[in-house]
Amino acid sequence: MTFLAAMLLAMVPQQGLSQDEIPQPTFPLPPNPCDEAPFRQFDFWVGQWDVYLTGTDTQVATSLVERVSNGCAVRETWMPLRGAPGTSLSTFEPVDGLWHQLWVGPQPGQVFFSGGMSGTEMVITGYWGVNAEGQPNLVRMTYTPNADGSVRQHGDASGDHGVTWEPNFDLTYRPHGG
Repeated sequence: MTFLAAMLLAMVPQQGLSQDEIPQPTFPLPPNPCDEAPFRQFDFWVGQWDVYLTGTDTQVATSLVERVSNGCAVRETWMPLRGAPGTSLSTFEPVDGLWHQLWVGPQPGQVFFSGGMSGTEMVITGYWGVNAEGQPNLVRMTYTPNADGSVRQHGDASGDHGVTWEPNFDLTYRPHGG
C-alpha cells in the first residue's frame, strides 16, 4: 500500500469498504527525460549477446547490455569465456551533448571514453593502457548495428594521440541463442 493510499484509508470513515473500493487519486506522471531521443541512441546495443571474433564462429564472450537507472544509462556486463568479467556504464550527457562510458575490468583502475553518434554508428574514444613503446594508448571504439540484428564493435588504437590508427580488436555481438 502506498503512503498516499494509507492516508486516504485513514481519512475514509470505516464503512466496510475494502482497500480496492477506496478511491485512488490519479496524478499524471511527469515525462521521463531519459525517454527522449538522445538517450535512446545506444539502444541498438541493448540485448543479451553471444560475442564472436568478427567474421568467425569463434565465440569469446557473452554479454548482457541493458538500460538501467530509469533508462538514463546503458550497462554492459561482459563475461568472457576465458578471463575475468568487466562492466561498462554509458550515459548521454545533455550538457556537452556527448556519450560517456566508464569501463571497469579485471585490473585495478578504470577507463573513460566519450563521443557520440556518427551516422548510424556510436564512436567513443579514451586512453586505455600503453602501447609497446610505453606511450598512452588512445582507443577508438565503433559500435555498428548490422541489418541481421548483430552489432559490430571494433577498436582502433593510436600511440600518437590520434594522428595514426591501427586495428586493435574486432568483435560481433550476435543475439544470444540466435
